[in-house]
Amino acid sequence: MTSSTLNAASAGATTTTPTRRVTDAPTRVFHWLFALCFTGAYLTAESEHWRLVHVTLGYTLAGLLAFRIVWGLVGPRQARLGLLLRKLSGLKPWLASARAGQFNGRQAQNLGMALAVLALMVTVVPLTLSGYATYNEWGGDLVGEVLEETHELFANGMLALVLGHIGLIALLSLLRRTNAARPMLTGRIPGAGPDLAQRNHGFVAALLIAAVVGFWLVQAAA
Repeated sequence: MTSSTLNAASAGATTTTPTRRVTDAPTRVFHWLFALCFTGAYLTAESEHWRLVHVTLGYTLAGLLAFRIVWGLVGPRQARLGLLLRKLSGLKPWLASARAGQFNGRQAQNLGMALAVLALMVTVVPLTLSGYATYNEWGGDLVGEVLEETHELFANGMLALVLGHIGLIALLSLLRRTNAARPMLTGRIPGAGPDLAQRNHGFVAALLIAAVVGFWLVQAAA
């Protein structure tokens, strides 16, 4: 075997598939903390023993939403909320095309994902507000009962949205033959080209984690 053959084999063994970054670290950290907090809050909802944990995770959800709104206004372009709204602006033309018999499957998938993300973020507002009011016993017994039922209604609605979101991710992975969850795991997707997220903003992500953990420690010590 010649040296040129060995070099070619070595080069082939070390060649890696090019990737590009599409999601920055703060957005990914927000996503997984958001998922963790909702899961924990839902599982502890019926337990008086875990009441403080449930409330703490609910407050954290509200704080995470506030962070995402701020990051969506001042953060990098690919994290902007305006980008999400621009995706949703394609809903009306897509419906018109579908009625005309021109079904764009890929656009339908993208619209479904954008709608799911927006619905999850919007649902957190009445969910946490009703939870806060219930925990602080606003309005006496009658109002408190209504608030508790409202809180449970939005919690179950959000669970349905979460399951739908996961199902859509799985469907996209099958249809596109790629891991649709990868951008939220590694921040990168396969393929050549420029990074959509030019900077990872790891420091901001670390600050977000520190703020959440710090809040949990304060709540535990209270």
